[in-house]
Amino acid sequence: MHPGRRRMAAGGTAATPILDWRHPRVLELLDEAQGLDGRAFLIAAHRLVAARVRPVYAMNERRRISTTLRLGQGSCSRRLALLEGLARGHGIPTRVRGLLLDGRFWHPRFPRLRALIPRQVILAWPEFLLDDRWLPVSELYGDLSALRAGGRFTNTAGETLFDAVARTAVDWDGATCSACDLSGHVHADLGLFGSRDELFDEHGQTLCAPVRVPADLIMSRRAA
Repeated sequence: MHPGRRRMAAGGTAATPILDWRHPRVLELLDEAQGLDGRAFLIAAHRLVAARVRPVYAMNERRRISTTLRLGQGSCSRRLALLEGLARGHGIPTRVRGLLLDGRFWHPRFPRLRALIPRQVILAWPEFLLDDRWLPVSELYGDLSALRAGGRFTNTAGETLFDAVARTAVDWDGATCSACDLSGHVHADLGLFGSRDELFDEHGQTLCAPVRVPADLIMSRRAA
């Protein structure tokens, strides 16, 4: 069992060093989803990011979303960050839940590169404030009980967590059927943070810089 949440956070819409949504490149993408509101906007933004940013693997969590968009590629975490930035630019407050995951969760994807995967990985899992309720990205396309019909996320083949939320229940709390329960991969719930910047300020990135930089170069060459 992992501990309960240690803290709460209000979230917000301000730009941050990571979520630099005021950058012209991000604002241009934001314009493409205008005319929609609430969940419809978030789904449209999610699909835009999926179409514009190719999934790769990477370790540097502090890359600006404008850079991710310029490069046209990013890790699952970087694509989620871009979705957060678009939400904030549209006036939808966001925050993140910090989860400390077992590194073995990613072993099926990298059978030959397991030595590069740390024992524990910090994941920033976004939440969006809609109609006075915080909506986790897991429930962007519907509630978990309905999404579980899509089958378990296996962390194999080409699907990432970012993509999986569109078809299945990504259940970190064991709230659904055992087939979609990912709670066994959670070592600790770090609580809620006003932004992913705050999460990484407090807990650091998964790897220290001397290890992260070469690992990032190797992993980012692999498409998801």
